Amino acid sequence: MADAGFVKVAQVSEIKPGEMIGVEVSNEQVMISNINGTIHAIDDICSHAYACLSDGELRGEEVECPLHGGAFNAITGQPLVPPVNERVRVFQVQIEGDDILIGPPQD
Repeated sequence: MADAGFVKVAQVSEIKPGEMIGVEVSNEQVMISNINGTIHAIDDICSHAYACLSDGELRGEEVECPLHGGAFNAITGQPLVPPVNERVRVFQVQIEGDDILIGPPQD
């Protein structure tokens, strides 16, 4: 059973390794990625300018913003390539069977 504050957003089987999707969780835009078989979740909105990171490209652990080409680490949310210079939030992830549950952002 899911912990309080966690919401089912997708299934692991829907997101193959190297893929990502955007979902909405409690009015938050969240990007879910499968990196080497592990599910990760960060803000889907770029911290530099309004664009959905899930519309960009995922290469390994790096997600490139489709608007200006800046990039973030899809696991840690840290900025990697300018013009982005502010990290995006990382959300808690739980897996129950095939279900992906997203919780509040990590501190």
